Amino acid sequence: MQRPEPEPRSFDRVLSSMCTEPHPDARAAAERFLATNPGDPATYDAVADLEARAVEGLATLADHPSPGDAAGYVTSGGTEANVQAVRSARNRHDGGRGASDGSGGGGRALNVVAPASAHFSFHKAAAVLGVELRTVPLDGDYRADTDAVAAAVDDATALVVGVAGSTEYGRVDPIGELAAIADEAGARFHVDAAWGGFVLPFTDHAWSFDDAPVDTLTIDPHKFGQAPVPAGGLLAREDAALDALAVDTPYLETRSQATLTGTRSGAGVAGAVAAMDALWPDGYREAAERAADNADWLAEGLADRGYDVVEPELPLVAADVPEPEFAALRDAGWKVSRTGAGELRVVCMPHVTRSALRAFLDDLDRIRR
Repeated sequence: MQRPEPEPRSFDRVLSSMCTEPHPDARAAAERFLATNPGDPATYDAVADLEARAVEGLATLADHPSPGDAAGYVTSGGTEANVQAVRSARNRHDGGRGASDGSGGGGRALNVVAPASAHFSFHKAAAVLGVELRTVPLDGDYRADTDAVAAAVDDATALVVGVAGSTEYGRVDPIGELAAIADEAGARFHVDAAWGGFVLPFTDHAWSFDDAPVDTLTIDPHKFGQAPVPAGGLLAREDAALDALAVDTPYLETRSQATLTGTRSGAGVAGAVAAMDALWPDGYREAAERAADNADWLAEGLADRGYDVVEPELPLVAADVPEPEFAALRDAGWKVSRTGAGELRVVCMPHVTRSALRAFLDDLDRIRR
């Protein structure tokens, strides 16, 4: 029986996603490299060259000390990058004596210390890698409480995590202070800037390799970078971080592999390069400024209507909208989500226009009558 072809969802009413419409150049590049596999770079040398360009572009955004020689690769997304950061830190702990069962050289259980705002991928990483995840409270502004982090680390801490653009409130942790705590504990330090990484270069926040002794960093082109899905990114300050992940690949032309997945999509690699070529830096700056203006405008509009609103820091708005109104917005076709505490959550991605936000508030006003 012939069925109608399904159509992808329009982004017109999508206010909850951290993905967005890819740039037209990124779409075209992705299609050209659909059948290539960066997981075997000796065979697919053209896409391997593109991946080197992608890593250099991401390293430039993140102020890596040597962008042209930065270690890293294009992942499937922030989850893979975060899992790999935990895996690398585990394997390197105590001078490389971390064991695959999650214990240190002396049989101690290793741990990762992260704020409660850390992405759920760290829970996946802990379960898969056999390490303990210690989540610590946030301060009054939804950032990592540095005193709590300092109290949680010990000599079995392999990694301390800081978030640069949290997924619920768009907050940036005190990266320099967290890096100092990690260093004192003899742990590695990872920054999860999966969403915030393409916005933060145009702010005054400290978050990058240049701002603190960051060991590894997650930054995703398929979020604010406007690359096609999947295209995440893992960067490292030193080659040793990726060397700790390498395994032998005896049947491939390339004889070792540091990535988590084997076969990967060349589409994401090519799309990421094309997006960055088209938009860095001015296009990204304009998109970030427009998104920030939209977030401030929406937050003000919600506050004027009597809702408690978390003041935006990056272009993400959280407001205490009652459940019946939230459900009615969903019924009206708006794709919105909630924070863990139940607030309405709106992410002002590049596809989110002021006219869409006006229509959203108009619907909210209609629902409230």
